[in-house]
Amino acid sequence: MSNATVVKTADLPQSFLEVHPHNLYLYCKAYMANLRASSAHTKNRSAVSGGGKKPFAQKGGGRARQGSIRAPQFRGGGVVFGPTNAKNYTQKVNKKQKRLALMHAIAEKVANGKVFVVDSISIESGKTKDANAFFNSFEQRDILFVKELIDDKTYLAFRNLQKCYLIEPNELNGYLAAAFHAIVIEKSVWENLIKES
Repeated sequence: MSNATVVKTADLPQSFLEVHPHNLYLYCKAYMANLRASSAHTKNRSAVSGGGKKPFAQKGGGRARQGSIRAPQFRGGGVVFGPTNAKNYTQKVNKKQKRLALMHAIAEKVANGKVFVVDSISIESGKTKDANAFFNSFEQRDILFVKELIDDKTYLAFRNLQKCYLIEPNELNGYLAAAFHAIVIEKSVWENLIKES
C-alpha cells in the first residue's frame, strides 16, 4: 500500500457532495429487483394433468356435486391464484440517476477514508498468493478493485479470492461501490471518473 493515496473529501468535486442519498437507495432497490429470477410457478386446475372423468354421479350419493378431481379442494388439484413466472420485477432507472447513485456512493466511501488510488493494479505473476498479499496490504474487510483494462494474468490472480472483486470502469455502479467496504482504483480511472461528473 506504499504507493496508494487515500482520497480526501476536499479532493472531490462539489457535485459529488451535493447528491441526495435517496438516489442511491432507489438505484440499489432497482438493482436488486432486476436480479430476481421470477421462477415461482404453480399450475391452475386447467394445467394439472388428469381429472377428465367426473369423480362420481351428480345425484344420489348424498355428497356435494363435483366435476373434476383436479379442482383446488382435492389433493393433487390445481392452485387458486398461485404465483406464475409471468410476473416481471424489473424497475427502470434513468441514466442520470445511475450516475448520481454512483457519485453518492463514492462520496460516502471517501468521507470514511475508504477510497485508495494506485498507479496500477497488476499481478504479473498471475498467482493468487501475490494477489492476496496485495489485498492484505490495504488491511480492509473486502475490496472492490477497479482496473482500466483487465489482463489475463491479473484476472487469474484475483479470480479465486472471495473478499475481492476485480472490475473494469464500465462495470462500476452505485450498488457495487456501496456494497464493498473499500475501493481501490487506478489513477487513470479515478481521473476520468472525477472529470465526467
